[in-house]
Amino acid sequence: MRYFKLIFSLLAVSLLLSSCQEDDLELGTILVPTNLTINSNISDDGSGVVEFTASADNAITYEYNFSDGTSAVAAGGTFTKRFTRVGLNTYLVTVVAYGKGGVSSSRTIEIEVRSDFDDPETKQFLTGGSSKTWYIASQVGGHLGVGQNIDDDGNAIVDGGAFFQGPPGFGPDCFYDDQIIFSLDANDNLTYDYNDFDASFVNWQYTTQFGGNGEQFVDECLDTDVADGSVPAQLVPSSAGISEDVSTGTVIELPADSFISYYIGQNQYEVLSIDENSMYLRAVQANDTFLVWYLILTTSPDGSIGGGGGEPDPGFESQFTTEIWADEFDGDALDTDNWQYAIGDGCPDLCGWGNGEAQYYTDSEENVKVENGNLVITAKRQAMEGKDFTSARIFTKDKVEFTYGRVEVRAKLPAGGGTWPAIWMLGAEWPEEAWPGVGEMDIMEFAGNRPNVVSSALHFPGNSGGNPIMGETTVGDVTSEFHIYEVEWTADKITFLMDGEPHLEFDNDDSTPFQDDFFILLNVAMGGSFGGAIADDFQESSMEVDYVRVFQ
Repeated sequence: MRYFKLIFSLLAVSLLLSSCQEDDLELGTILVPTNLTINSNISDDGSGVVEFTASADNAITYEYNFSDGTSAVAAGGTFTKRFTRVGLNTYLVTVVAYGKGGVSSSRTIEIEVRSDFDDPETKQFLTGGSSKTWYIASQVGGHLGVGQNIDDDGNAIVDGGAFFQGPPGFGPDCFYDDQIIFSLDANDNLTYDYNDFDASFVNWQYTTQFGGNGEQFVDECLDTDVADGSVPAQLVPSSAGISEDVSTGTVIELPADSFISYYIGQNQYEVLSIDENSMYLRAVQANDTFLVWYLILTTSPDGSIGGGGGEPDPGFESQFTTEIWADEFDGDALDTDNWQYAIGDGCPDLCGWGNGEAQYYTDSEENVKVENGNLVITAKRQAMEGKDFTSARIFTKDKVEFTYGRVEVRAKLPAGGGTWPAIWMLGAEWPEEAWPGVGEMDIMEFAGNRPNVVSSALHFPGNSGGNPIMGETTVGDVTSEFHIYEVEWTADKITFLMDGEPHLEFDNDDSTPFQDDFFILLNVAMGGSFGGAIADDFQESSMEVDYVRVFQ
């Protein structure tokens, strides 16, 4: 019996050793991928499409990394990408070949690709020339809709959601509090940032993917693990064949794991229509291509369209409809046929510009420039000529002057304690005629120390200094979003508006100075009687102006 037990024990030990030796042998077969080759088939039709094929000995999967910031995983080594930067451009393509156990090798090639596709109008509307935040248009019927993708002949259908159109306010908070942000980086490339506040609205067919119940036809609010920070986005031509009278023909293409607010497994959205304040998207459901979904977005945080985001409210009817002058800031430098610069601190006659302001105005591009379709005026902590800050003021005196009309300025304001941006007008006889006799119309004034209040004012004899005719409105996003600031000026009445909503009306008559030519001024001051205390940590901030338009 003892002999049998001994033999059994030895056999067990032998089997154990044999098992360990086999494991060691398995580990020993892990090999680094070798002989990595990359082939590229570059289209010559201006589409920007490149077909890549990578292969390597002992490779299991491949990862592509492109110098435009995008990446992709291709298990078989084959991947097709559309490059969208307009013109002939050079890109670096790095391919990583992965073997067993995660070992890898890599290789980088350089390619030249030409892309002729461009949609600057959609890009401008999408980003406002720099950055713009969009929201689900919760107060609009059909802001989420679903319908049939194609007809029996294979033609795309655009029906606005024939199967279902969400009525105003039908969805959950996790759908309506989303922030959908499109921006331009330093190289004018489109980026996308999605803030879902830890929960996104997920179509029922995907809920189990994120820990949900998977109950049929029951969409859920779930954490989709959306990464913080911006990711590359692209505008590409549509291949759906939708008529140009119901589509822009442009598709927003996001990275494979990104989406816009409602999760349907899709990262491509055709832009059916877009303007400054609204966007209408169409997207095919990824795992059920019979279905196509529709989203309506707005720049208004309250989910409405027509107020709060830049389009005038139709409730106010202007009597001035003919544009007589405008600067859209579409070039690469300030148009000096329209504007001239103020230089200095107002001394010796008007030190601190009469308000105890702390900045020195320059014409340096550090303080005033035109880029990406916007005028950018930047106040910054920078010592100059005895002042601790620099900034800029530009004005149209002797170049653009007029009596009566509507002035419309679309702008995003600087942030920070002590900032004091202004969009305003002065009587054309200044400085030959003294202030306040010439009159002053403040279309918009804002103090960073009061971040939720925008004001307008009139200064003239009897109502100057600390006693102006003044009105204000409360708003929460003027430093992150563009808004339209206006004055409607007639011989009988002056009305100040923000996004089409009046907040100050004044009965004008022949006793006021507001019956003669005025000119326009744009500036960012620091501190002073209105700006107040300047924050210790303030370094710099900018006012961005999309356009200035005058109607009569």
